[in-house]
Amino acid sequence: MDTDKRKILSALCHGAIFFSVTILSVGIPIAILFLTDDSVVKDNAKESLNFHINIYIYGIIFGILIWLLIGFPLLVLLGIVNFVMPIIAILNVMNDPNQPYSYPFIFRLL
Repeated sequence: MDTDKRKILSALCHGAIFFSVTILSVGIPIAILFLTDDSVVKDNAKESLNFHINIYIYGIIFGILIWLLIGFPLLVLLGIVNFVMPIIAILNVMNDPNQPYSYPFIFRLL
C-alpha cells in the first residue's frame, strides 16, 4: 500500500474521536477495518476501536462515581486523555507509518 494512503487511513482511524463522540467515532474505524487490506491500517483501526470502547466504559464508570464525588476529577482527567492520546497516536502514525500505534493502559477487546 502507498505510504501516504496508509498515513491518511491510520490517522483517520485515530482522529475519528474528534469528529463526534457518538457512533461516528466508532463507525469510521470499523469501516476502514473492513474496507482495507493493509495489515498496518487494520491494526491501527483495531487499536483505535479499543481506545474508543475503553473511553466509553471509563466514562460510564466515572459518571457513576460522581455520586461519591470522585467522579468529577476522574471525568476531567478522562477528557484530557481523550484529547491528548489520539493526537499522540496521529503524530506517531505520521512519523512511522509502517508501525501500528499501541495506546498505553487500555484493555484490548479486539
